[in-house]
Amino acid sequence: MLTLPNILTLSRIFAVPLLVFLLWHPSWFDYALAFGLYVLIGLTDYFDGYVARAQGTVSKLGIFLDPIADKIMVASVIVMLVAFDSVATGHPLVAGWHVIAALVILLREIAVSGLREFLAQLRVSIPVSQLAKWKTTFQLISLGGIILGGALPDWEWVGDVGLLSLWMAAALTLVTGWDYLRVGLRHMD
Repeated sequence: MLTLPNILTLSRIFAVPLLVFLLWHPSWFDYALAFGLYVLIGLTDYFDGYVARAQGTVSKLGIFLDPIADKIMVASVIVMLVAFDSVATGHPLVAGWHVIAALVILLREIAVSGLREFLAQLRVSIPVSQLAKWKTTFQLISLGGIILGGALPDWEWVGDVGLLSLWMAAALTLVTGWDYLRVGLRHMD
């Protein structure tokens, strides 16, 4: 049960409190450390699935934990980027209208998780679509860009790329969320 892929997935979950700590009241150095940890978490996300498939060790535990680890990390980072002021700017890195994009992402994650749980009781599986993988990619790029923008306040364009990617992720979130909902509605009374 504790295969290398599952250990990598668990390491992502256990790294989230450290990531939250680094984003609590960050200096540029804390943002830089948070970005490094965020990249490491992202790499383990890639490698846990790759190793599981390559070794033929895909497990039910891994299938269960992988999306949970992703959602814990994404939700934690979004909350921290919305909640705490940047030293460089004096306001959160995700503020104003950008909070709407962050909320869209969080609400979709909650809704799709609930839908998957409901459908699992009916023994209906919803496979992850290619578009949902792109959504996740934009989500990860956006949050990483926003964190890196906090470490490089003189390079404002880095944070701007992160915020633009956040909106792209939110748009894909709406599309994929609707796709999942349509499939789910077919199985509801």
